[in-house]
Formats: sequence, structure tokens, C-alpha cells
Amino acid sequence: MSSLIAFNKPFNVVTQFSAHEKYQTLKDFISLPRFYPAGRLDTDSEGLLLLTNDGKLQAKISSPKFKLPKTYWVQVEGTITHQAIDKLKCGIQLKDFHTAPAIASIIEEPTCLWQRVPPIRERKTIPTSWLSMTITEGKNRQVRRMCAAVGFPCLRLIRVQIGHYNLFDHNLPLGKWTTLSLNELYR
Repeated sequence: MSSLIAFNKPFNVVTQFSAHEKYQTLKDFISLPRFYPAGRLDTDSEGLLLLTNDGKLQAKISSPKFKLPKTYWVQVEGTITHQAIDKLKCGIQLKDFHTAPAIASIIEEPTCLWQRVPPIRERKTIPTSWLSMTITEGKNRQVRRMCAAVGFPCLRLIRVQIGHYNLFDHNLPLGKWTTLSLNELYR
């Protein structure tokens, strides 16, 4: 029977079940057999990761062909400008491809976040700011690369939503997982 779970991945956890010499992996948090990540979330990124025991569902969730939107809250170095947001909304030319337009907006610092361990590197003379960004492609380190391309390096990246499933609508604690229905993802 097909099953789907949502996991709130902490910083410095590798999105794999096999052992890693330096970091914790999914096996340190999830003991279900035959579950696999539906997409990636980099070791230095946090937040929502979906896992399933169904290969077809895994492909549908992770494939850009199905255009399942993924929303991130991004803390960047510097005070983000409306000009940078407009560029993200138009799509960005990166070295190896041109991104599709993102849905992007400046947001206040989220108050519902957990403390990151270790905390981000803060510089006294350089402020930080936050934006919300939704993409449908999910290429390698795409959000980080897009932010850097408009002059605002990413300091913290948290995936908060995939499809209609939002991490904060369900109060999923850091390092914990819960079972989902497909209706929660595709409503």
C-alpha cells in the first residue's frame, strides 16, 4: 500500500538513509522500511521533505514535469530590494540554464522558526532580510543560486511547502515526521 510521510528535516542532515561519515542521515529520524525521499533537500537546508514507499508517487512529487510548487523561506545577506525580487519573478540566467519565473516576495522575519544549530554567521555591519520564494523546477541548489545571482547570498533556506502541504499549518516539530494523505498534497 502506498504511503506518504512529511519530515521536518534539521540543518546538517543528509537526505539519504545510508550512513554518512560526517552528518546524521534520515535513518537517525525515520525507522520505516522501504521509504525513500521524493526529491532532495540539501544538507545545509532545513524544512519539509516528503518520503514515500511508492516509486511512481516519488517520481510524480519530485519531477519538474508535474510542476508541483515548492515554497521556501530564505534569509539572505543584505537588505533585499524590490529590483532583486522582480528579477526572481522573471527567471534568472544561471550558468547552465535559465530558471522559470519564481513567485517571490519580501517577508518579515518568521517568528515561528526553531533555532538553527549551529546559528547562521552574522556580521554586525551587514543586515539580513527574508523572502518567500516558490519554484516548480528544483534543480541543484537552485534557490541559493538564484539569490546569489541577484546579489543576495543565502544564509538560511527552509522549505515550508510542497504542493498544498504546509509545514506550519500542521505544526510539525523539527526532526519529526507524520503520515500524510495524498489529499493534503494535491487538494
